[in-house]
Amino acid sequence: MTKSVRPARSGLMTGVKALFALGISLALAACSTGQQQTPPPVVTPPPKVEVAPPPQTQPPAFSRDPARFYTPAHMAGERPVRVALLLPFNSSREDVRTLSNALYNAAQLALFEFDATNILLMPKATGGTAAGAQRVAREALDAGADLILGPLFAEEVTAVARLARDVRVPVVAFSSDSSVGGNGVHLLSFPLDQDVDRIVDYTTLQGITRFAALYPYGAYGERVRDAFQRAVSARAGTVVASTSYPASPEGMYEPAQRIAGAYGGGNYQAVFLPEGGAQLKSMAPLLPYYDVDPRDVKFLGTGLWDDPSLAREPPLAGAWFPAPPPEGHDQFLTRYRRAYGGTPPRIASLGYDGVSLAIALSTLPEESRFTPEALTNPDGFAGVDGIFRFMPDGRTERGLAVLEMRPTGAVVIDPAPTSFRPPVF
Repeated sequence: MTKSVRPARSGLMTGVKALFALGISLALAACSTGQQQTPPPVVTPPPKVEVAPPPQTQPPAFSRDPARFYTPAHMAGERPVRVALLLPFNSSREDVRTLSNALYNAAQLALFEFDATNILLMPKATGGTAAGAQRVAREALDAGADLILGPLFAEEVTAVARLARDVRVPVVAFSSDSSVGGNGVHLLSFPLDQDVDRIVDYTTLQGITRFAALYPYGAYGERVRDAFQRAVSARAGTVVASTSYPASPEGMYEPAQRIAGAYGGGNYQAVFLPEGGAQLKSMAPLLPYYDVDPRDVKFLGTGLWDDPSLAREPPLAGAWFPAPPPEGHDQFLTRYRRAYGGTPPRIASLGYDGVSLAIALSTLPEESRFTPEALTNPDGFAGVDGIFRFMPDGRTERGLAVLEMRPTGAVVIDPAPTSFRPPVF
């Protein structure tokens, strides 16, 4: 700061001295001529120069010691690729525990099928809470995790991401909430907005431009409403009627009647039902009950419809929904049943694809193995649920098909892309 200010003071003193000398000469001239003395001009000092110190680099809030990295006895002398798998195995909810175990089984299946002896899978139980996820993430990172798979819930992902960023370890999470993606977090899930874009795009290409919609109450309902409105508007369509409904079957009657009343003999061409499971089975029959005929109005859904049991619902016959290409997933289910018995929840395949991704990237040189450049390869990756790629801003892009519901099961009516490269003609 001193060096930058001294020249200004030196220049000022030189100027003052010169003006002082000029004042003396003017005074002498006045004495010699007998005229009134002219005062010297007032000199305003320059403003004080403030020099800001350079910004201080904040040390990371969390660091780790390589001497504490975990290597099991059977891998002694090797450099294992440590992959943490954070899931709510110990959740209070039975369905969450079931899903967590299925994701873990699928991850183990990938390790076995690819014979990846250099991968050390480190499962950790998050409890389904942000605090629990952060605690076990710290344990995994202290143990040397090179990559984190999971957690499952958005609040868990946010808590884990803070620690992982400090040590530059990427997170490949299973949450479908796009708001927690980016800045080192990649979402290996089925993005809601892409589901909506895919089905609206295909539907409008078939000449359908006027829509009605029924949304469930809650945060998911608000997200899907926003996505549907954007997708329809972007394709010059119109949502002519929409409403929301509660989770109880009894509470669905009035909203369904309201949407049916807006039909008016042809006011809309399709109705969007972004629901799944038991809720969809309760809602779908109400529209025909109130005279919305599925033969005249196309019923549309999301990836939540990728459920074989829905094919037995008569109101959904002929309905359209987006989903990953079924061939790869069907083969995965066959191998899973052979290994573990039973059919896993639909998204258990994410555990398989997460470990497959880690195995594929582990073949790269260590310094470029899990870098942002490697993870956001524009060509993407191929999994049991089709092609996918991570975008630099945290979004995930998937290649989705459009399926039609039929009594014998859903069939593909518009295939999923097999590459992210534009076709060459």
